[in-house]
Amino acid sequence: MNAAVFLDRDGTLNEDVGYISRPADLNLYPWAAEAVRAINKSGMKVIVVTNQSGVARGFYTETELRIVHDKMSAELGQAGATMDAVYYCPHHPRFVDSPYGIECLCRKPKPGLLTLAAREHSIDLEASFVIGDKWSDLELALNAGATPVLVLTGYGRETLARLEGGRFRPSIIASDLLGAVGDVLAQRSRMRHRR
Repeated sequence: MNAAVFLDRDGTLNEDVGYISRPADLNLYPWAAEAVRAINKSGMKVIVVTNQSGVARGFYTETELRIVHDKMSAELGQAGATMDAVYYCPHHPRFVDSPYGIECLCRKPKPGLLTLAAREHSIDLEASFVIGDKWSDLELALNAGATPVLVLTGYGRETLARLEGGRFRPSIIASDLLGAVGDVLAQRSRMRHRR
């Protein structure tokens, strides 16, 4: 079984500028490729999991979304960083006039995207991490049995403020994806040495 680092897209890998329908609107953070390379080097899988309700809302099609993801993959690849897969949820139950307006099992924080990835890539979810900037990413990790990691880019600071004083605190909180990956790999190394 493989371990994986599941990455949220908007606000984690790239700037969150709203619903991205064109490749030109995708701006990877400057540290994104270095972070992904570090995961690649560790031997863990890199899998992007993202809610893309813009499809259900009619803002863009799945074909247009794939073109955006192709740009993301190409830019990372040019910098020597490789994603093993991208999984997305195009649904939203509020948009009942759309064929995508359904109650699904794949919209974060439901664990459908992770269970599908685990099946297709032989992933041990309990040995894996979910990195994101929203509460839905942290809840996704908890629902799937993975370790939640919060980054303070995107909506991360708002998410942290919501968590302050609460009983739940993510295992790792980092200023950005590169810092989060460093902490993930250090924690994984410590866990392996304890065995």
